Amino acid sequence: MMEIITKQDANMLLNGDMTTFIDCIKQINQNRQKDLTYSKNVFLPLTHICRNSCGYCNFKESPEESVNLLMNENEVRRILETANEYKCSEALFTFGESADEVDVVKERLDEYSFNSMVEYVHHLSKIALDEYEILPHTNMGIITRKDLRYLSDVNASMGLMLETTNKSLLKTIVHKDSPTKDPSKRIKFIEDAGKQQIPFTTGMLVGIGESPTDWVDTLFEIKRLHEKYNHIQEIIIQNFKPKINTPMADYPEVPVTDLIKLTVLASLLFEDVSIQIPPNLNINLVSLFAIAGADDFGGISPLTSDYINPELPWPSVSNLKRQLGSIGYNLKERLPVYDKYINDSYLSQDVLDVAGKIKKRNNIL
Repeated sequence: MMEIITKQDANMLLNGDMTTFIDCIKQINQNRQKDLTYSKNVFLPLTHICRNSCGYCNFKESPEESVNLLMNENEVRRILETANEYKCSEALFTFGESADEVDVVKERLDEYSFNSMVEYVHHLSKIALDEYEILPHTNMGIITRKDLRYLSDVNASMGLMLETTNKSLLKTIVHKDSPTKDPSKRIKFIEDAGKQQIPFTTGMLVGIGESPTDWVDTLFEIKRLHEKYNHIQEIIIQNFKPKINTPMADYPEVPVTDLIKLTVLASLLFEDVSIQIPPNLNINLVSLFAIAGADDFGGISPLTSDYINPELPWPSVSNLKRQLGSIGYNLKERLPVYDKYINDSYLSQDVLDVAGKIKKRNNIL
């Protein structure tokens, strides 16, 4: 059992010298589970239309420039069919927040005979689940608790990045045009997911103008929510990467040493939650983050790009295995829902049935 770490302890740790962190890294790696994980997914970006305009994002497209305003069912089916050939276990449905508040998306949904993106994603998730035996994971931004409950019937897990608890960023280039990035709204959403007992992924976006004190506050807020509802399965420590043709294209990246410190702190704070580092954002540092306490590398697709970071291709699984093997760790496939949540307290019977079939089919222990 780890000793209790206070906010004061956490702030002191982040401001401490590397000798302190080396001692912490030794503590993390003592008697540690040697199997680190990833999920084999297929990425389905249903639309690039979004009501937010974040300063770091090049995922969003305007209706005028969008090549594919809203993926249709046949397109989704073709991708899912190919995903089956690659034995993918996760169908990641993601798209811009509140896209159906834009008239052209509403019109396209009407053409498809759906009233909202929630209805459409539910329909597509059920197809993925029932017809292709792939587990859906939906990340669609803030929706109501009623809609969360509706989607949870056909989803193995869901997610939303908290990013930061720093409300002052709503007045800066990063989030001034992004109303749903209000931390209070995102915290409420994560809490609603907890009330619905939905296995959940959240995390931090590091380097967008927040401070180390904000990092501590954000981690402790996630910790508070998890201790209350026990539904957070993984925390992503995602480092900001500047992208061309965005307002933040010239912003500096956060130092790797800060990311390592933050990974160590998160690992010490959360005994029963996985700490995930996106491997394509840190392609040559995977083993270093593993030593610092990261134990998961998220969804890696053999089929589709990371449409949020298209300039950064996924590493091959063999590449990750080689890097981790060099420090004595193994890489194992997992489902998009972690084992502790594969029961009828968290999942519908349909999702449970498919999870069991995939574990057997893909030999996931």
